[in-house]
Amino acid sequence: MGIFGRKSDETDATSTPGAVNPDLAALTGDYTIDPSHTTLGFTARHAMVTNVKGKFLDFTGTLHLDGSDPAKSTASLDVKMDSIDTGSPDRDGHLKSADFFKTDEFPTMTFRSTSVEALGGDDYRITGDLEILGTTKPITIDLEFNGAAKDPFGNERVGFEGKSEIQRSDFGLTWNAALETGGVLVSEKIKLNFDISAIKSA
Repeated sequence: MGIFGRKSDETDATSTPGAVNPDLAALTGDYTIDPSHTTLGFTARHAMVTNVKGKFLDFTGTLHLDGSDPAKSTASLDVKMDSIDTGSPDRDGHLKSADFFKTDEFPTMTFRSTSVEALGGDDYRITGDLEILGTTKPITIDLEFNGAAKDPFGNERVGFEGKSEIQRSDFGLTWNAALETGGVLVSEKIKLNFDISAIKSA
């Protein structure tokens, strides 16, 4: 089973263990992430009792997929931090302020992959460097390949779903407020989720 292809219900008797399906070679190439069909989201625990979900609306990204050797695949992402959207203008304004993302001073969050690993089936793991507030830390993203298709406009697309977790204090995001009942207002752990659609370059 090679990268970025679904398992077949039938086994080719002539195949050898570890062999790459030749059909997957067609997926090798460079892709641009489509912002209108991609969601970059996050979830934080609020007041110890509920989850606040948000997303970023302005970003650019590229993928290089290698259908023969997953380790040669790469990913790059640049996110405009002032595009944060949690559904509350007041909360978004606080997140953009000096208490959190300092978007005037640090307008962009970036991710650059450093390695890709095939885990079997449709599952992959990407390790890379995430930069927030000028601090760069390694993170690992678990991805599931959702398939490839040609859309009605002739674009060749691939889709992925992914998730990761970070400790926000690792990036200098330390603001918080104590609760009268114990605990804190904002969780240390932040869950990241990705729903990605990317278009193959001509």
